[in-house]
Amino acid sequence: MSPSASAPLAYRVIPSEHARSPEQRTAILAGDLGFGRTFTDHMVSIQWDKAQGWHDARVHAYGPLSLDPAAAVLHYGQEIFEGIKAYRHADGSIWTFRPEANGVRLQRSAARLTLPQLPVEEFVESLRQLIAVDHAWVPSAPESSLYFRPFMIATEAFLGVRPAQAAAYHVIASPAGAYFAKGVAPVSIWLSEDYARAAKGGTGAAKCGGNYAASLLPQQEAYANGCSQVLFLDPVEGKYLEELGGMNVFLVYRDGRLVTPALSGSILEGITRSSILQLARDRGMTVEERQVAIDEWKTGVASGEITEVFACGTAAVVTPIGQLKGKGFSLGDIDAPAGEVTMAIRKELTDIQYGRAPDRHGWLVRLY
Repeated sequence: MSPSASAPLAYRVIPSEHARSPEQRTAILAGDLGFGRTFTDHMVSIQWDKAQGWHDARVHAYGPLSLDPAAAVLHYGQEIFEGIKAYRHADGSIWTFRPEANGVRLQRSAARLTLPQLPVEEFVESLRQLIAVDHAWVPSAPESSLYFRPFMIATEAFLGVRPAQAAAYHVIASPAGAYFAKGVAPVSIWLSEDYARAAKGGTGAAKCGGNYAASLLPQQEAYANGCSQVLFLDPVEGKYLEELGGMNVFLVYRDGRLVTPALSGSILEGITRSSILQLARDRGMTVEERQVAIDEWKTGVASGEITEVFACGTAAVVTPIGQLKGKGFSLGDIDAPAGEVTMAIRKELTDIQYGRAPDRHGWLVRLY
């Protein structure tokens, strides 16, 4: 189901009859936005089937989807998604960050889930089309953004176990406030020893809902132990770091090295992860992508060889990890301040995203 060369999609724009007034929108954006709770007035929809390919591209009112009860997504989980943000710069213009990389990752996920691959240029255009209508929903408060959730589902009504021959791609958007209401502070992480996030040869490298559903039970275990996130180990030997429930992990060493688990086929290749690797190399840091045993983290913190640990992802960008807890042990100090390297990388990355620093790598794409 690889994408084939075709003419660009022509969009129909159908304005919502129930769009919020400017006053209502202003009041919403001035309130406590949180994350993923409020949505803009419109959404994007594109249909696909085996006979026609991609067609019927629309920007229309945000609202419920209509699905046949036999739709394949409901029975066999053929579903993938992405997460990407739009940022309002000081001059009022609106930009997004490395959308082509998200588009390529959506294609990789689609290939793994045997869904149709949306051309990368159409992925970027879908964001631009939604912003053309809902640009006023991009907040301007410090560290706020508009979070896009592009997703694709199998819609064919058929209970046979085979790839669906009809699918739909949608984009919804949610204004998001600063991820940390009280500022960036270290978090506690729970080590899951009874559960794996993904199996060897499974869907760990794809961004699909099933991976996140499988993380919810160990995430509850983390909450029960006073932690905000869960850390998973490799699914084969159970001793090497993989990733958190929704973020990649980095370790900073005393000698200046920056180390992160190598992509294994069961780790999601994060866009923020790859951006941090590039920024670290720009700084002259030695970067290592390799297997990292959990015992290396434990002994490294105890000896002072590991000086900082942080997680990264689209939503929170960079999150300092102050404490690692597990069955019978606790490592680190949740009250310790966030590390200097962690915060410097976070500042550099967010400064690029919000237009406060030069975009040396051409990562920003203007949407409006």
